[in-house]
Amino acid sequence: MKPLGDIRVLSVTVFLAGPFLSMTLARFGADVIKVEMPEVGDPVRNVGPYAGPNGVTSDRETEEDLSIRFLKRSEGVKSVTLNLKDPEGRRMFLDMAKQSDIVIENLSPGSMTRLGLGYADVAKVNPGIIYCSIAGYGQTGPYKDLPAHDHQIQAMSGIMDMNGDTNGPPTRIGVFVGDLVTPLYAAYSILGALRVKEQTGEGQYLDASMIDTLATMMFMEPMEHVLHEGLPVRAGNNSRSDVTGLYRLTDGDIIITVGSKVRWGRLCKALGAEDVLENPRYATDGDRVTHVEELRADIQARLGGFTCAEGIDLLGQVDIPVARVRSLPEVMTDDHFRDRGSLKPMYRQGATTPVERGVVSGFPVTFSDGPLPELEGGAMLGHHNEDVYGRLLNLDSTALVELKNRGVI
Repeated sequence: MKPLGDIRVLSVTVFLAGPFLSMTLARFGADVIKVEMPEVGDPVRNVGPYAGPNGVTSDRETEEDLSIRFLKRSEGVKSVTLNLKDPEGRRMFLDMAKQSDIVIENLSPGSMTRLGLGYADVAKVNPGIIYCSIAGYGQTGPYKDLPAHDHQIQAMSGIMDMNGDTNGPPTRIGVFVGDLVTPLYAAYSILGALRVKEQTGEGQYLDASMIDTLATMMFMEPMEHVLHEGLPVRAGNNSRSDVTGLYRLTDGDIIITVGSKVRWGRLCKALGAEDVLENPRYATDGDRVTHVEELRADIQARLGGFTCAEGIDLLGQVDIPVARVRSLPEVMTDDHFRDRGSLKPMYRQGATTPVERGVVSGFPVTFSDGPLPELEGGAMLGHHNEDVYGRLLNLDSTALVELKNRGVI
């Protein structure tokens, strides 16, 4: 099934946010063409470890080695080389944009406009184009020109202030959450813009901001109330308002969710803590918030002698949501993810055997009408020059050699 099988995307993207958006659209069947600088390409291509004929290595050993980071972010995306600073390169880009539905880019704000390839430039040759820019702070505002990778965005957004232990330092979330969630917002915004185009024939410009994305996520919680009441902003692995959280058992950790008076009662009864349940000191929600640390200590003392299996069985019997905290190796080898397609073996383009220990992210939603297309692995730099330029610009091999010799492709 290819929901976007009739859609062509030009992608001028580097690092993570833009490439992840490119790959997401390719997963839905779009013809995604990544435009990279000749001889250089996406900087991530030069960040190890690498996968190649000699297996996984820390340093590039052969010309066929590809960065594992690049492989994870580039499935199904075609690679062409094109010097956008060259007048002929700009003309070729605009000629391809005439035949495309979407342009996406995540260069520094204003870079594409300075090249003569911003939204206004592309819209002149293709008024129906949907043009999406992703940037750390967006295209407008006082911060737009600040350098911005995910670390800086997590810091400036305030999300680090709410992450970490209560008495510990601000803590970065362990995945590049700004780089990964913003492209998802952008993807369904693009789908919305495509729907508008179906209705009106008009394209539009989309300005996606990583810092705005994190702000919308943070304030899905009542953080303004937390601040007003003087409650700790950082709660670590625990809830700010009840005994929900992490507990250490004899052979590992479990995490439980309480979140309601009914579950609080069930938890106390399962642990033989009727005395706590009946104690007027803890009678109301407000009382339990006030004394939450001593309640957690009591629960820890009662649970701490169990194994994880015993604790999970005990709490499961009274419908308390509970799970053991698993390690990354356990998750990576769990057949659940293979069976559902959310984690898959990693392949280099054209290879018939997977990369040793290599895992790529699949798509976490299944469709009743059938699977999304299987995608080729990430491409070598310029691998699709002949295909794309022949198909879209009618350039033959002689013309391509000339363009390459001139540094255009």
